[in-house]
Amino acid sequence: MGASLLRLFFHDCFVNGCDGSILLDDTSSFTGEKNANPNRNSARGYEVIDNIKSAVEKVCPGVVSCADILAISARDSVEILGGPTWNVKLGRRDAKTASLSAANNGIPAPTSNLNQLISRFSALGLSTKDLVALSGGHTIGQARCTNFRARIYNETNIDSSFASTRQSSCPRASGSGDNNLAPLDLQTPTSFDNNYFKNLVQKKGLLHSDQQLFNGGSTDSIVRGYSTNPSSFSSDFVSAMIKMGDISPLTGSNGEIRKNCRRIN
Repeated sequence: MGASLLRLFFHDCFVNGCDGSILLDDTSSFTGEKNANPNRNSARGYEVIDNIKSAVEKVCPGVVSCADILAISARDSVEILGGPTWNVKLGRRDAKTASLSAANNGIPAPTSNLNQLISRFSALGLSTKDLVALSGGHTIGQARCTNFRARIYNETNIDSSFASTRQSSCPRASGSGDNNLAPLDLQTPTSFDNNYFKNLVQKKGLLHSDQQLFNGGSTDSIVRGYSTNPSSFSSDFVSAMIKMGDISPLTGSNGEIRKNCRRIN
């Protein structure tokens, strides 16, 4: 669940900023982000956020936004799974609308190449180093077969035994086993560490977009550095998470503090 909460925060921030919009259910006036392609059948943890929100509302009603709860939950998830901790900036307010199209267009696809990744992160004020550090969040969590099938059957920059292992639970035929899960980091899938980068150096990145970070391009040196220096990864990850949490927050009188994270007040 920790990986899913971290991913919820990422998918929130990359769509019109860190405003809790991903948490809104569809209404008659807008179609929300939960059924966008990057989120449908994969984004989860909404009930965890609901439980936190209701507990917070009991003791401190109308003060803590759903957007801030997402930011804190992401930090706590990383720490509980063995990663670094940091001070989360607070004071974000919650969006009163959500956008299916923005979610479909704003969240980088697992089929992205390096240039697409760099430009999408850059558009949000995140550097290439931030991109690589934040991708290290894939040291935890899982991916669905449909998102790595093409890589394990068609690509050549992949360790052959690793490909065989993944093929055993992800059939070649589209529509067969699409939702079968595999860990993004095959070594320590529930520990937040730098093994993700060691995997990339060994051509054992699960997603196409993962291996793009170590494939003869401009980010190879950053990946290699993180693979041998876990403390530099941790500190860069923290810096990048704080920067990501700063993307277009609603403050002042913009937005609101939702009472229920699933709907506007």
